[in-house]
Amino acid sequence: AGIPQTTLVVVAVCLIKTASGFANGKVSPACGDMTPQHGHDSSSKPAPYNITLDKPTFSPGDHITVTLRVVPTSGSISFKGFLIEARDAGNPDGPAVGSFSLLNPSESQLLHCGHTQGSAVSHTSKSKKTEIQAVWEAPKNPPSGVQFMATVVQKYKVYWVQIPGPVVSLNGATRVPPPNPTPTTTTTAVVTTTLSALTRPFSSEGCGRSKSCLRDPVGCDPGRDPLCFFLSFTPEARTVLFELSGPAHGYLSFALSLDKWMGNDDVYLCVRDGDSVDINAAYVSGRAHPQLASENVLSDTAWQLADGVIQCRFRRDILLPRQIESRFSLDQSYFLFIAHGRAEDGVIYRHDRQPLISTHQTVITGLPENLAGSRSPLLIKFHGVFMLVAWMTTVTTGVIIARYFKHDWPETRLFGRRLWFQVHRALMTLTVLLTCVGFSLPFIYRGGWSRHAGSHPYLGCTVMALSFIQPIMALLRPATDSSRYNLNPPTVILVAIFLGIQQQALLLPGPWSTGVLAGCVVWGVLVDLLLEFHSKVVIVTGWFLLIYSGKSF
Repeated sequence: AGIPQTTLVVVAVCLIKTASGFANGKVSPACGDMTPQHGHDSSSKPAPYNITLDKPTFSPGDHITVTLRVVPTSGSISFKGFLIEARDAGNPDGPAVGSFSLLNPSESQLLHCGHTQGSAVSHTSKSKKTEIQAVWEAPKNPPSGVQFMATVVQKYKVYWVQIPGPVVSLNGATRVPPPNPTPTTTTTAVVTTTLSALTRPFSSEGCGRSKSCLRDPVGCDPGRDPLCFFLSFTPEARTVLFELSGPAHGYLSFALSLDKWMGNDDVYLCVRDGDSVDINAAYVSGRAHPQLASENVLSDTAWQLADGVIQCRFRRDILLPRQIESRFSLDQSYFLFIAHGRAEDGVIYRHDRQPLISTHQTVITGLPENLAGSRSPLLIKFHGVFMLVAWMTTVTTGVIIARYFKHDWPETRLFGRRLWFQVHRALMTLTVLLTCVGFSLPFIYRGGWSRHAGSHPYLGCTVMALSFIQPIMALLRPATDSSRYNLNPPTVILVAIFLGIQQQALLLPGPWSTGVLAGCVVWGVLVDLLLEFHSKVVIVTGWFLLIYSGKSF
């Protein structure tokens, strides 16, 4: 029964895959001006969407069905995101009024805009839509006229802001005339300057002499090695010239950080958009999606795309005005991060690999140096080593000793106890000690619980608890020859290990790491079967010898 169970565990874990995105419709920060924080201007073309209502007038507490749909003459132009609000027609720049209830809960959700819960409706995912409906409830003290507005996102760079809808009037009040058509475009600050193409690829020449460089692999040259991740920075009078290069199909980025943790970092993005590259400044607060900067701080931007490699260059002033709070001064020391990942329609997703992090802080305007970096923290590597040694070596050997050598060493003793038991107990004690040390290392590294490691930490806690229970059960065991109270959690352990090797921080080569570990599991099962077969053969042979010699039990 052990073989099918182990096989199922291996197969199930190998099929696990995680994904993440940012198009969840939690757009409350955009409630005021209803402008997506995409870092691009809204479309100047006529909006292919409109808003319709089922009533022209209302009374306090009335319900009005609001429909956002594609204009029939626009063909099959769907949309991915939206934000619907109702505003005072006499003060369209004021807060949202009234509240909504949902008719499409799988595609829409309520937001808290202004002082009322549910005063706006937005999308729940980036799935394509052609129509959305919601029911608006008039407040107890409504204005004399209410206008409905919608922001609609067709794709990341194509959207319309505050598309005006119909105006409904309060019964008994003077009818509010429709406001003058407002342009559906809003001006957002352009983050990048005029882009140009690089005339030649970057080179590592001058690293450590005229410019500082961070590279992965160590010592690689981006001009010769297409797999080289490369960041260089050169102080020039009042500015610093940055060069970033690496293999990436979506985006390539680097960040300045005060520590080795993602959060509150000054980020610079090179995002591929078709056959061009957008170069943006951004800021990361916590482990959230980077927010593109609203101010223009970059100059002399240039880029190149060749053979799956993104290269971008720009300059930035060393010191910036105080009102630009999210940008760091370049005359201070920081850790450097290099990350890359997938991008779609200008939207960046979580990095594909653990970021490359410099081993120490460096002053951006300091003396040139060759910086070292790592993608895998040393403590996490030791965590993996201790757990693998404990549960793939010492515990399996201890179990084999107790199961198959108990009868082979019946009278051999060590320090007054049977040899097999002493070896078994030593290996199991070592397993518990290795597990305790390995279990504590991620907490020391993270400084607490990690919410982004999936189910692996929970399974690890289960293994740790079982490791503590096992010695207690062994103390309660009535005799060394008894097999009762044996608590063996192979399924939990295997799942935890297979999930653990998928963690980016270990930087194991996939899919070979999964295959090697699966091979070790299969080898352990085969050894167990061979020893079991051998023990049965010995017993049967003994029976035949006894029968042949004419003896009986």
